[in-house]
Formats: sequence, structure tokens, C-alpha cells
Amino acid sequence: MNKYLAVFLLLLTEHSMAGGVFSSFPSKINPDEKYIIYSHGLIVEGSDTRPLHPKFGAYEFDLIKDALVIGDEFNVIAEHRPKNTEIIPYARKLASWVKALVSAGVEPSNITLVGFSRGGELTAYASSELDELNINTVLLATCWSGSVQSNPTVAFGGNFLSVYETTDEALSCKEIAKKSRRLVSFKEISISTGREHGAFFKPLEEWVVPVRQWIESKAVNKPLQRTSR
Repeated sequence: MNKYLAVFLLLLTEHSMAGGVFSSFPSKINPDEKYIIYSHGLIVEGSDTRPLHPKFGAYEFDLIKDALVIGDEFNVIAEHRPKNTEIIPYARKLASWVKALVSAGVEPSNITLVGFSRGGELTAYASSELDELNINTVLLATCWSGSVQSNPTVAFGGNFLSVYETTDEALSCKEIAKKSRRLVSFKEISISTGREHGAFFKPLEEWVVPVRQWIESKAVNKPLQRTSR
């Protein structure tokens, strides 16, 4: 059995899949639940949700979405972007989703933006627009020379996790953390699978497990509302 399939099946047995996986922003928001917004890499843009890379193989978009569901209180929103998506307009779209969740009563600490490569770039710009909200941001193999590739520069608030593969060209995001004056916490994890950028094409245990654990550690349960008698 492939390693990434094995960890996916393990995660299925550990947690209920009652949490929702949405291909677009959900029409109904439960303010007591948690939301993860995942943005895929550039290769997935277009009509194919499982494109093949000549070196890294298939990008397992659907398996990654399912693997990010932590439990029955977590929902994953992962839209399949069209080809040649413009970066800044789409980042603003992601930011608008976060604002809609907050307006619906979701705690900012229960909202996590996760992005890989081009999706990480989109995530970074969206999170930068939301630095006062104290949401959670996860960048997977996104930073070249310490930051994202395009302008404008970014700075985050809330909690920030960076994960990179040591054999990849995209490495540490520490420079973003240094510029982020509103950060509550910063953590960075390096993995060494030998798969370069392709390490994040599949839900490998090396990155999925620590990302899930970190997201779960930042989430909070809202206190029960007591009715007076």
C-alpha cells in the first residue's frame, strides 16, 4: 500500500468524517464549528482535479482535502480554481470568506488558512489582509528567499505555521514572521522525504499529522450558552 494512502486510512479510523468537505464556500455556517480553507498548488488549476506532474506524479487534491478533516467539528473548504487565476483578486476572495465566517460568529482562532506553493501565495496575501483578526495561517512550501515570490510584501497576525521540505527550493518563511508585528505565535517545521516540491502533492504523514495537530491546538471551544430560569 502506498504510504500516503496508509496514513489517509489511519486518519479515517482515528476520527469521524462527520466534518464537511466543501468545494465552494458553504451556504450555511455553524458558528460553533471550525473551518479550514485549503488552497492547492498551481498544477491543479484548470479542469483536472488529479493532474500528473512528470517528476512528482499525481497531485492528490481530493485525498488531501479529506485528510485535513480533523473531526466532526472541523470543515474543510477547498475550491478547485480555474486556470490562470489572478493572484490578488483570488486572495481577496479568500479574505472575504474569512470575514464572512467571523461575521457569522465563528471564532477567529477556529479559522485556518492553509496553502501550498501557489496556493500558499494566495493564502499569504489573504492572511496579510486579515492581520487584525488573529486567525491561523499555514504555508506549505511557499517561501523562496524567505518570502513569497510576488509583490506586495506580506505580514501576518494570529498564529503562523510554516512547513517546508529540505530537498525543495522553497524553504524557510522566517522572514515573513520577522516582519509580522501582530503575530501571536510562529512555528516552523522541516520535513525530509526526498520528494522535493512533490512532498505536498500527497497527504504524506510527515506534513499532514503535524499540520492537523497544530490546527487542533489553536482551535478553541466556545463556552456553552446557559439559559436563565
